[in-house]
Parts: sequence; structure tokens; C-alpha cells
Amino acid sequence: MSGYECSGTRIHSRGRGHYRCAVPIIRPYRPEDRAAVTEVCVLTGDGGEDSRERWPDPDLLANIFALPYVDHEPELAFVLDDGGTAVGYVLGTADTPAFVRWFRQERLPPLADRYPLRERPATPLEQLAVVLHHPERMLVAEVADHPAHLHIDLLPAYQGAGHGRALMTAFLRALNDRGVPRVHLQMDPANTRARAFYDRMGFSGIAVEGFPDGAFMGRATTAP
Repeated sequence: MSGYECSGTRIHSRGRGHYRCAVPIIRPYRPEDRAAVTEVCVLTGDGGEDSRERWPDPDLLANIFALPYVDHEPELAFVLDDGGTAVGYVLGTADTPAFVRWFRQERLPPLADRYPLRERPATPLEQLAVVLHHPERMLVAEVADHPAHLHIDLLPAYQGAGHGRALMTAFLRALNDRGVPRVHLQMDPANTRARAFYDRMGFSGIAVEGFPDGAFMGRATTAP
């Protein structure tokens, strides 16, 4: 789906006015969605809640968990569009080891000076920078047979209405069309709402040494 038709009322969401469609649509990511994707990442980045108090530099979180994916594999990024504004997304990679190599070689160098790696990171922002500097954290032996991984986020006002399922279905279909057999994700086990969603989507827990139960989940890419 490359476009939409919308006749709705003008509302204000996240400080910006836009027209809300009667039924938001799922569509492929576009370059003009970049700022909205960053905003959704930041507003849901702390266990599903607004992350700005915890990490006052909003660009860092997005440069770890959102923007690299839309730059590296935009064909695997889909957004929930409500009147021309992305209010949710799913994005990821079909090949985690290849993504890690790209991140190390091309993505990290331009960001390293802005977010230096401290020998003794003290603040939450400095601790988050450690995550930026260690993309190899994504290479987990126990999920090697699930080569793809994903991130999915929706603004709270759009949760619980089936949009997450629609986004996930689009992503799984795209992976399956490319011959990718399985996908995994990592989550905070304390986020019980997210866990319930993944359970409904057919994900199962994968035991990973050193991580609590439920931190990693995976499933086949066949449609739910």
C-alpha cells in the first residue's frame, strides 16, 4: 500500500496537529517518516513509556534502536500512518550478523565522537552509550537459528486496537517472502503488556544464559 485516503478531524498529537484518519493504515516506511519514527522511539523507549527523563538526549536512543534499521534495510520497515504521520512502526533486519558488521563499520564511527565510550560510565546516558558502542551484543548464540530480529513500537493511544498485530504481520510476511525462516526479539521481561502481545503473536521464550526468562523470544516467519 503506497498511499491513503483520509477525511477526518484535525487533532493534536505529541505537540503537532494532524488529521486523524478514521482507520489508520499500515504502509512501507518513507524517508519523510524519519522524524516521526525517532519521536515514537523516544516516547515509548523506557519500557513502553516516555524515555526523555531517563535519557535526556533523544537522538541516542533512536540511533541505537530505530534509525539504523530504516537506513540499512528500509524495505523491512513499516509504519502505522494516521493522517500522514507515523504513530507506530515495526523494523528490523533479516540477517543479524550482517547488520552487526555494518553497524560496527559504517554506523558507529560517525557517532563515536558525539557519544564517547567512557571508561566508567556514570550517568544513564553514558550507560546507554555503552550499548551503542557494542553492537556485538546482538550476536547471541542461542538465537543464531533465528537470524532476523525486530523492534516494534506504538504510541499508547494506538495500542490495543489491532495495529500491532497488523504491523507484525506485515513484517513477518516481508521476511518470509525473502526466505528468512525465523525471527527473534529481546525485551524487558518486566513489560508484561508487551509480553502478552508477543504471546498472542505466537512468539515463544528462548532460554539465553545470563538473561532472565522471557528476555528473548522467537517464532517462525509464517503468518500468524
